Amino acid sequence: MIGLCSPGRKERGSVTTAVDDDDFQHILAQTRQFVRTAVMPREQEILDQDRVPDDLRDQAKKMGLFGYAIPQEWGGLGLNLAQDVELAMELGYTSLALRSMFGTNNGIAGQVLVGFGTDEQKARWLEAMAVGDVVASFALTEAGAGSNPSGLRTKAVRDQGDWVISGEKRFITNAPVADLFVVFARTRPADDAGPGIAVFLVPADTAGVEVGAKDAKMGQEGAWTADVSFTDVRMPAGALIGGSEDIGYRAAMTSLARGRIHIAALAVGTAQRALDESVTYAATATQGGTPIGNFQLVQAMLADQQTGVMAGRALVREAARLWLTDEDRRIAPSAAKLFCTEMAGKVADLAVQIHGGSGYMREVPVERIYRDVRLLRLYEGTSEIQRLIVGSNLVKAEQRRH
Repeated sequence: MIGLCSPGRKERGSVTTAVDDDDFQHILAQTRQFVRTAVMPREQEILDQDRVPDDLRDQAKKMGLFGYAIPQEWGGLGLNLAQDVELAMELGYTSLALRSMFGTNNGIAGQVLVGFGTDEQKARWLEAMAVGDVVASFALTEAGAGSNPSGLRTKAVRDQGDWVISGEKRFITNAPVADLFVVFARTRPADDAGPGIAVFLVPADTAGVEVGAKDAKMGQEGAWTADVSFTDVRMPAGALIGGSEDIGYRAAMTSLARGRIHIAALAVGTAQRALDESVTYAATATQGGTPIGNFQLVQAMLADQQTGVMAGRALVREAARLWLTDEDRRIAPSAAKLFCTEMAGKVADLAVQIHGGSGYMREVPVERIYRDVRLLRLYEGTSEIQRLIVGSNLVKAEQRRH
């Protein structure tokens, strides 16, 4: 099992911590073994019960997966984004509920704390998150503010040195089991000084916090989401992340952009699984006594799947490299998420087609994959939002040159 004290180097500031390559290859191999031998045989159980079994959760905790992207100084494994995407491609190979279980700790919720929290806030929460004793949820999305956070209506007002938060959040991942909500709220209307959006650390057991029933979704059984309401939730000044009202919007955008590269990698891993299932089926299933993989039209579908997976993997790795060098943290994350999640949908569709009627049956992996990957094109910003980000930033960059 992976330990929480893997040796490596630690760097502060804009450069993300990283373990050395030998340690990382050990982590990657252990994760691959866990996915292939412990989780994959129980995918149907996860689907049927709509939950990840407790023993798999405990194994993930012992392996350090609840804190793989949290810096080592706060108890995590300290993987940088280039290593993160390699791990994500392994995690994407099985039920996406596994990755979702610890995804918010390492991703959109945890990275807000890592990048913008005070030392006191990090000390209070990150070590507990890294070992899986605390599950953090990213509470941004609202009924009227999904892919565009500037439209959020949740409010936070000052009252005798405290903050009082009121509003409704939707589709919040891990909300039913969350110990901590990273809550985005408007403190004032947007003005010349900034968007007026702050972010707060709100423990789930705080008075006025109420979690709704688990959402019934198309797919991703075992990955729980729910609505969360905040009714006059009173929090001390120390709950304001970074101690500044104006950090929230930048924290959201930075965390989401980083998360987009991770989701792109996850999509590549899932697409690889769909491809592998398709190749196995094509090589063994017969039509008129002939393996269907011998038919040229089936081979053409496999070729399209393979090409998409290879292109997606290369794009994810390049986007992660550009993030780490700080060359591109706007266009590349959105381009990677756009291509890879759309690609995964096409590969999954072809997988069902190759399987024929059996691909439409429950208990066949490609049927589950077909439903699971549809969500990837929606969260962390829809495909349409990614197109707007890529296109607008290309135009702005050219305009700045003139």
